[in-house]
Amino acid sequence: MIFRQATQEDIPAMQVVRNAVKENVLSDPSVISNDSYIPYLEERGMGWVCSVKNQIVGFAILDNQERNVWALFVSPNYEGRGIAQELQRIMLKEYFAHTQDAIWLGTAPNTRAENFYRESGWKEVGMHGENEIKFEMSHAVWNSKFNRRLL
Repeated sequence: MIFRQATQEDIPAMQVVRNAVKENVLSDPSVISNDSYIPYLEERGMGWVCSVKNQIVGFAILDNQERNVWALFVSPNYEGRGIAQELQRIMLKEYFAHTQDAIWLGTAPNTRAENFYRESGWKEVGMHGENEIKFEMSHAVWNSKFNRRLL
């Protein structure tokens, strides 16, 4: 497995992963076009991909402007291999290297993603819209959970 920063050239492969997931499925995949990714990769934040044998199998995108996780997805064929955990670690390390402000994300209730975030130390803080649980990760929890000092 190779983890690296995402580029615009990775967007079509990230779309394949995003549209292959079995939970947190987009009701209308056309809502998020290839162009939707560009501001997050180039202006608002940054992203990372995981590739196996030159195929992108997971990705994470950070939105620094909104202080949130815009995306964290792994291809169903590669779930359970620690890819999401490593993408999350890389993303949060980068985020907390520049700020101590909490970061948030939204995910559908009663999903494996909800359990993943709870087990990773994210705290439920309410609802995001009508259909998502809103979670937050504080710098203090991140620091203590992963026993690292982030500057």
